[in-house]
Amino acid sequence: MTKIFLLAGAALLSIAAAPAAAATVVTADRMLDVTTGRYVEHPAIFIDDSGHITAIADARTVRWGANVKQIDLPGATLLPGLIDMHVHLTSLAEVGGYQGLRYTDSFWPAVGMANARKTIDAGFTTVRNVGAGNFDDVGLKQAIDGGWGVGPRIIPSGYAIGATGGHCDDNAGLPPSMEKQSPAIVDSPEAGRQRVRFMHKYGAQSIKICATGGVFSLADSVGAQQLTLAEMKAIVEEAHMTGMKVAAHAHGDDGIRDAILAGVDTIEHASLASDSTIALAKARGTWFDMDIYNDDYILATGTSNGTEQQSLDKEKEIGLKQRQTFQRAVRGGVRMLFGTDAGVYPHGDNGKQFAKMVQWGMTPLQAIQAATLNPSIAYQRGDIGTLRVGAFGDIIAVKGDPLANVSVLEHVDAVIKSGKQVKGPGSAQ
Repeated sequence: MTKIFLLAGAALLSIAAAPAAAATVVTADRMLDVTTGRYVEHPAIFIDDSGHITAIADARTVRWGANVKQIDLPGATLLPGLIDMHVHLTSLAEVGGYQGLRYTDSFWPAVGMANARKTIDAGFTTVRNVGAGNFDDVGLKQAIDGGWGVGPRIIPSGYAIGATGGHCDDNAGLPPSMEKQSPAIVDSPEAGRQRVRFMHKYGAQSIKICATGGVFSLADSVGAQQLTLAEMKAIVEEAHMTGMKVAAHAHGDDGIRDAILAGVDTIEHASLASDSTIALAKARGTWFDMDIYNDDYILATGTSNGTEQQSLDKEKEIGLKQRQTFQRAVRGGVRMLFGTDAGVYPHGDNGKQFAKMVQWGMTPLQAIQAATLNPSIAYQRGDIGTLRVGAFGDIIAVKGDPLANVSVLEHVDAVIKSGKQVKGPGSAQ
């Protein structure tokens, strides 16, 4: 009789033979169960042709036939594929400010494919792309899903919704195109509802709004609120009706508070949240998604990539404050996600944020959970973020102990997406 054991929160199957549906088995020295923080020794993770995990067994006792492909990663620690909840795959940190005007619109989706490859090679098998012109992130998702490129699975947002002249308005940089305006600009609750329907029609699976000003928009104050509570409520209601979550770019405390009251699902940046707003976020179950690594890159490169001095000054104003807010939010029990704002710094360096999260108050396990388990909960996606039966076979391998030194996640040795190895020994590079 087959016996099923629960070990460290993972379904560990003690069996004499592999599941009949298994096409691939992944083996290594150990596996981190991100739910409990415990290690499972000598795992054998079986994945079927659909790319889903069918069983997790003890590699020392289980047997499988010659028809099952083995990906053996000796000396490695396995984790679920990582998730970055705030990226801009069709943006380049190396081309900032007005330097971007040198390139045609079709340039950006082309570099998006290269950025997608860098991202998955860094161990991030799922990303939420929070804002892209021309629905480029939807097209990128379609290309990757169709097998015409290699990259993470993408949750696309299309255009970010914002107010006239605000952070998400195309002419917020001023000048040269005074007449240009994003097709996602709203100045009333009803316009907000219509834009959500527009995004949904053309393939968005998540909604991004700009509740306050930002660092890289020159015509506004970084913390000033730009959408009203009524506008945000209408957007959230419409998005939730279609089954989409809402992310709110928000630096200033007033905008963060109103976004929480409006029912948004995640607050991006959250730089200047007060203690009372942090308490409100905890009470409402709102997630904070704070990009606390990229300040290092922005200040180190200065204006060399085209960043305007005004934007640099804004970053100097809020960078440290954001990290201090992160520390208070962690201590205050706010639910936290891993989001880097990749595209503001070079793609592929996503893993460098783990050490910053630990430096500013998280345990290594909390930082890892922010990039695995927590996004699966926040977006109600049981198929990502964990290694369990029924989830996608998205797996990364690292050398060393990430619970002792989370920086090992900056150098991922192997990446498997849906049971297919895309990086590591024996894979086609």
